[in-house]
Parts: sequence; structure tokens; C-alpha cells
Amino acid sequence: LEETAEGGVLVFLPGEGEIRRVEGLLAPRLPAGVTLAPLFGAMEFSAQRAALTPPAKGRKVVLATAIAETSLTIPDVRVVVDAGRARRLRFDPASGMARLVTERVSRAEAEQRRGRAGRVAPGVCYRLWTKGEEGALPAFAPPEIAVADLTGLALELALWGSDGSDLAFLTPPPAPALAEARALLTDLGALDGGRITAHGRALAALPLHPRLGHMLTVAGPGAATLAALL
Repeated sequence: LEETAEGGVLVFLPGEGEIRRVEGLLAPRLPAGVTLAPLFGAMEFSAQRAALTPPAKGRKVVLATAIAETSLTIPDVRVVVDAGRARRLRFDPASGMARLVTERVSRAEAEQRRGRAGRVAPGVCYRLWTKGEEGALPAFAPPEIAVADLTGLALELALWGSDGSDLAFLTPPPAPALAEARALLTDLGALDGGRITAHGRALAALPLHPRLGHMLTVAGPGAATLAALL
């Protein structure tokens, strides 16, 4: 902050939990005239707008997730601090569902983050990793469809009456993962011979993973707490 006397500071962190922890650590240490503004997808729209709006006076430190990489523009940012972490969906064989994991950013993501500084004036980016670690970063983040659980996608395709072969995917879903997803849906009674069943249509109407939707439709509202824990 002392090296760059003007403009806002954008700090990239993996998720809301890290943002809240850093916010608690920074709040009592910042000088007068510097305000903190969290920014993540689950925030109310009014709070997001407040984080994006330049302060009337003083400086602002925005603690943001990857939502600020490309989706949003913060006009007055002159300094970027990149923690070098990203949160992604990954299929977890132990649970049979996807979960969020924290990984190193790719070089492409790091460059995108660096570009958020100095868009309207000279800026600076501080990366919280060494030069020696740079070469170990992957060139690009993997497409989500290649690593995530495809059960929801398989159910949606069946609902549309498609097997996916007639769709122009930017990245085609891996055939083994899609076959495994369809096998699970068949076990759940959502598919029969590859065609969606009435139970499958009920699962598709729920904003849940088909495993959890199946639990609720079979066991009833009493299973909601267990579904939430899972």
C-alpha cells in the first residue's frame, strides 16, 4: 500500500471462508481512510455493487474470489495481490458426487488476474509464490466438464431426449464418466434403457444432485437434514 499511493487494491482468494478470515485479520490493522470490501458470488447484489463502486474518498481493499477475474470490473484497481489459489469442482469417488477443492491457479488465470491491475493507469501485481514455482503451474485450468460429476448433465440430456451426440459441446464430456453417470441414474430408477422415467423427471425438477433428490423423494421431508449434511 505504501509503494502505490493511489487506487484500489484487489486481493484474489479462493473462497468466502478465506475472505472472511483475511477480513478479520486486516480490519484492525488498516490505516484510516482504507475500507475493506468482500466480493463473492453468494453475496447480495447490493453488497456486490458496493464492492465495485470506487470510494468517495480514501482507498478500498477488495477481497474477492475468481468472480473478479473476468465477470466483473472494478474501475479504480491499481494493485492486485494474488494468493495463487482457485476453488474448483472435482468428482469425489468416495461420495459419488462433486466437491469443491482448492488448487493452484493456472498460468492463464494468473495472467488474467494480473491484468486487472492498471487497466486505466499504471498498476502493480504481487504474486504470493516464488519465481521457481511459476514453471510448475499448469498452463490452463481444466474444463469443468472433464473433471466434474456428470450425473446432473446425464439427467438433463435424458430429459431433453438426447444422448449428447447431437450437441456441439465445446469440450465433449468424457465417455467413461458419462457412462458411469447413466449407470447411476439407472440404479436410482431415473433411467430405464437410457430413457427418462417419471421418477427421473421428478429428480430433474429438484435443484439437487440426483443422489440427494432420490433420497428426498423416497424418504420424504424427514431426510432433508441428512441430505443437507451430505
